[in-house]
Amino acid sequence: MWPVPSPSDLSTTPKAVDLLRSATRVFSSWPALWVGFVLAHAWIIFQAWVFGGQILGDVNLYEWWVRNGMNTGSWPVLDYAWVYPLGALGPMTIPALFTESTVGYDWWWMGMVTAANAGAVALLGRAKPHGRAASWYWLFFLVMLGPIWIGRLDGLLAPIILVALLIAVPRPALAMALATVGAWIKIAPGAVALALAATASNLRAFVRNVVLPGAAVCAVVVGLAFAGGGQANVLDVFGEQGDRQLQVEAVAATPFTVARIWDPSIKVEYDDVIYTYEVLGGGADLTAQMLDVALPVAALLIAALIWWAARRRPERVGDILLVGAAAELLALIVFNKVGSPQFIAWIGPPVAAAIALGSRSQGTKRTWFVPAVGTLIVARLTMELYPLRYGEFLGGWWFATSVGALRNALLVALLAGALVRLSQLAFARRVPTVTS
Repeated sequence: MWPVPSPSDLSTTPKAVDLLRSATRVFSSWPALWVGFVLAHAWIIFQAWVFGGQILGDVNLYEWWVRNGMNTGSWPVLDYAWVYPLGALGPMTIPALFTESTVGYDWWWMGMVTAANAGAVALLGRAKPHGRAASWYWLFFLVMLGPIWIGRLDGLLAPIILVALLIAVPRPALAMALATVGAWIKIAPGAVALALAATASNLRAFVRNVVLPGAAVCAVVVGLAFAGGGQANVLDVFGEQGDRQLQVEAVAATPFTVARIWDPSIKVEYDDVIYTYEVLGGGADLTAQMLDVALPVAALLIAALIWWAARRRPERVGDILLVGAAAELLALIVFNKVGSPQFIAWIGPPVAAAIALGSRSQGTKRTWFVPAVGTLIVARLTMELYPLRYGEFLGGWWFATSVGALRNALLVALLAGALVRLSQLAFARRVPTVTS
């Protein structure tokens, strides 16, 4: 039998409830949220310095590209093919304008990423009805992911994706412009642009909110490329990506990395041109070629499913947009032959936006609770994989390999869950409206 509470126990229950309410009020306040923001980012920046080149190595490469451009006049895209779109030069150049040292560049870079995230949190915290709770989730997600995101372009992309999703329904044209700017820095925000295009209510809305703002941003970027003489290289980023092989952390590389535990013939080698570790061999090469086709096909099929769901359930377009964006971003990871750990920063924004904008009547808790927990686990496993156990992972050690395999399996499960939810919205039986 359950123990029967004594009168003294019952008398303390209201005090416990009051204490819980007081704690909720404190954590829902702006001062508490900003203290949490500062502590989270201080810890992440500290970890970035602890791991040094593992985290800030790419930032040092950004600096080298920019310094070389400033000193020699030879700029990426404008003068030679590059692995990033032209827009990435913007944020890479900003720190170099304020400092001449590498350490200073690192600090300016992390400060810039922190400032961008502060802006996103300020908007997220104001979202109704659960913006403060969403902000705590977002900070916790970033802490779980560790320092990798702050030392990459993805540290800027994540706030861009988050803000675009928060304003997508009330200001779709601005969200589209922002997503397009982000896509010209690195491709990932294009997933949000695709979801916005698929949820446009009609042709006029599609032109006004998707085509015009997207085309305006593209015209500015391409115009800058032509003005700088880089018209021949402006789209070469796609060719550069096409030449890459299967990266060892990629989801599709999981069978090969697991097989390495007992099969020493499967090799992982460092590509000193693009600075990454790749799986080599006939099967891996074929897998990489298949993913070159599978990724755009998956993105388009998901967009078609989003479109159909939005046509059938226009009253749920906000939910469809968030689930669809999550599915597109997950597909960019699951079907990508590049599996860099910082990509995981992409999947937190749809969950944070859904928590902020949802309500109980819309079933948000039922739809997003499991993905929220799942993304936190994925983030933590990613930090365990990189940078904590990356050497062991490259060496084929069974525990680190298991961590990578579990992380990748969860990513597939999250994508499957998003697709199931989209399908439920797209193919659910319509409930007729009852009028009196």
